[in-house]
Amino acid sequence: MYLTMNRFKVRKAHVDAFEQVWARRDSHLKSVPGFLSFHLMRGPEAEDHVLYASHSTWKDREAFEAWTRSEAFRAAHKGAGDTRYLYLEPPQLEIFESVLEE
Repeated sequence: MYLTMNRFKVRKAHVDAFEQVWARRDSHLKSVPGFLSFHLMRGPEAEDHVLYASHSTWKDREAFEAWTRSEAFRAAHKGAGDTRYLYLEPPQLEIFESVLEE
């Protein structure tokens, strides 16, 4: 399994708008070979932001990398720059590969 995660520091005043953007977006993920699941998680609040993490799981690295080169990826991220005002800083990408499974 391969997991990719983005962490977002969302300005408190824009939490509702951030969640609406994600709820309304068409990720195009369900049609992508090797895609397993997606979750948007709300984390702790700080003084100036709320932490969110989006994570997607994939069959393997090759499936994820193929998606990043696909039309579905471009369609899912079209206009992403229009919502920069929601964040304190750019999202941070983290990637994990399974080394143990039970």
